[in-house]
Amino acid sequence: MSSSPTTCPVDHSTPASACPVDHNAFDKQQSTSIDSCPVDHTSRSTWSRFFSNTPTPTVSTASLSAEREVSSIPKPSDGNWVYPSEAQFYAAMARKNHSPQAADMKTIVPIHNAVNERAWTEIMKWESGRGGEACGGVQLVNFKGRPNDKSPKARLNMLLGYSAPFDRHDWIVDRCGTRIRYVIDFYTGHNPRSPENLSFYLDVRPAVDNWEGVKMRAENLASTLYRKLSV
Repeated sequence: MSSSPTTCPVDHSTPASACPVDHNAFDKQQSTSIDSCPVDHTSRSTWSRFFSNTPTPTVSTASLSAEREVSSIPKPSDGNWVYPSEAQFYAAMARKNHSPQAADMKTIVPIHNAVNERAWTEIMKWESGRGGEACGGVQLVNFKGRPNDKSPKARLNMLLGYSAPFDRHDWIVDRCGTRIRYVIDFYTGHNPRSPENLSFYLDVRPAVDNWEGVKMRAENLASTLYRKLSV
């Protein structure tokens, strides 16, 4: 199941849950026991490349906001995952020597958050009617950015001449004790109504590494074929 393209708004030619970023490096004045965000920060440089050729004014890092947005994505413990602030996003990229631009953070952070909200929305479409509400709802347990690992479906599409995804995430969710791994391939394209703007396309589906994933994919395929034959 895939989302419809999302137009990018930029012109381009607990105890805390463990996060793959050392938050101690963000800001010595911030608490180190902070909630993590539902994204592997090692993949942030993949997203930042969309801004590499965008002229930006010089902005002091002191002006970066420390405020964080709470996501709609439930954690295994109480509450939801929390997205990084502008200052944290910048610090994570700088610590990995990705030469971030402070001025870009006010744009890239909202895009980062919105695209991950879309990923969760697509996962919830797969999970609809599968009983997660019986235990309080499906929760995101684990996540990993794998920008250098192409999924089997992506490799097949590439052999057929389609563009490669620019990023990949694997998200593991818990549905009342049943864990399902979701693969998310991220693609870019151009909005035909506004060709100068990039759009993001997400291909979200359960992995076929257990019976539940196989069953969900088979049911979705059968449903799709039925709809096409019924037209």
